[in-house]
Amino acid sequence: MTQPQHGTPSLASLGRVHFIGIGGVGMSAVARIMVARRIPVSGSDAKALPVMTDLAAAGARIAVGYAPGNLGDAQTVVAGSAIRPDNPELVAARAAGLPVLHRSEALAATMADDTVVAVAGTHGKSTTTSMITVLLQGAGLDPSFAIGANVPALGVNAANGDSGIFVAEADESDGSFLNYRPAIAVVTNVEPDHLDFYGTADAVYASFDSFTALLPADGVLVACADDPGARALAERTAARGNTRVVLYGTGADAAVRLHDTGPGRIGITTSAGTFDVELQVPGRHNALNAAAAFAVAIELGVAPETAAGALAHFSGASRRFEFKGEGRGIRVYDDYAHHPTEVRAALSAARSVAGRHKVHVLFQPHLFSRTREFAREFAEALNTADTALVLDIYPAREDPIPGVTSGLIAEHLGSGGSLVGPGAEAVQAVLAAAAPGDIVLTAGAGDVTAYGPQIVDALTVEAAGG
Repeated sequence: MTQPQHGTPSLASLGRVHFIGIGGVGMSAVARIMVARRIPVSGSDAKALPVMTDLAAAGARIAVGYAPGNLGDAQTVVAGSAIRPDNPELVAARAAGLPVLHRSEALAATMADDTVVAVAGTHGKSTTTSMITVLLQGAGLDPSFAIGANVPALGVNAANGDSGIFVAEADESDGSFLNYRPAIAVVTNVEPDHLDFYGTADAVYASFDSFTALLPADGVLVACADDPGARALAERTAARGNTRVVLYGTGADAAVRLHDTGPGRIGITTSAGTFDVELQVPGRHNALNAAAAFAVAIELGVAPETAAGALAHFSGASRRFEFKGEGRGIRVYDDYAHHPTEVRAALSAARSVAGRHKVHVLFQPHLFSRTREFAREFAEALNTADTALVLDIYPAREDPIPGVTSGLIAEHLGSGGSLVGPGAEAVQAVLAAAAPGDIVLTAGAGDVTAYGPQIVDALTVEAAGG
């Protein structure tokens, strides 16, 4: 497959690169690969983070705190999305006339000479990108990769490989995935989200059309036939005729067809036959993600038998139904789910693990705008749990919106749902609801992730008779 001609600068043309906010998971991923590719890298962040120590050990010049002098002799600056316009380093960079790149632009330059596999979709990007990477490694390839989550099976969220293949998570939340030039594009699903950026659902759909339009004539779109949005995108892409389309899913028209074969196992059927795959991660959504990874591997020339065996090595991504511990016979998991579809999928996975026991979720809405748009849908998803406890909204980058609170979700909760206060009140509410054998899930993109260890600690104390 060839890469299309485009205006992305070469990595070498960037010169010495300085990262403002280098400790962020996405920023550190790009910096890590640049260092490995022998680009002089410096960077700063507001506080010291473990990844900064790793980068310094690899050869990057690292500073804690922001100051104009940290720029040094940088020739290009990369600024993280969270960097404010009045950041002293950003102000100094602009005053000096230095080019300032978005993280996605820096990543695009980093992988400009590689065969790029870009994984997009409203949900499942990190997991699917991780699965593809683990599969390719298991097949004996050594891909470069950049993922928006830490992956236990990989040890890191980014690394430089020698195969000429680059697997990257492509984030649609701010339109930055349009900076990439993939040879293979994976789209797991397409739903309205990030309306604070896009404004309308139609604008979301149009952005995905623009994404698949980037594919070259000998490229391929790998799309989920089971998702209405991804299927519609695939149909529009096929009608446009700029690239080949491969569908995966459970339907008869899927070139890579998924079917259940038993607990922890799936079957994947292609033109070459049916292959049995063992999966360590639960849930139908993860089975579909595995089918996507399988389809990509086939496109890259991996033998189907090899792909099936390699998928068994995937043990999950950080904050994607991640096991946090147990106590009193109660298992606690954490998930990044922050859209109704993701919440429903995570609870479905929890239900499959719980068996005949109950599922309890502690959910923290993320963003006022998302809560306003999807309050009823969140409640409907949460109602699939036996107990749904809802914390206050995590504002992230937004200012409060008058009248928008978690109460909008609570209005539609069933008898097992209620609002809950932060801290000890939330932990105690979970402990009061859960019984031995049950599953507890903390869910949301904010600081709700900190509750998992607190709940495990409280359960452990209870079990010890404390």
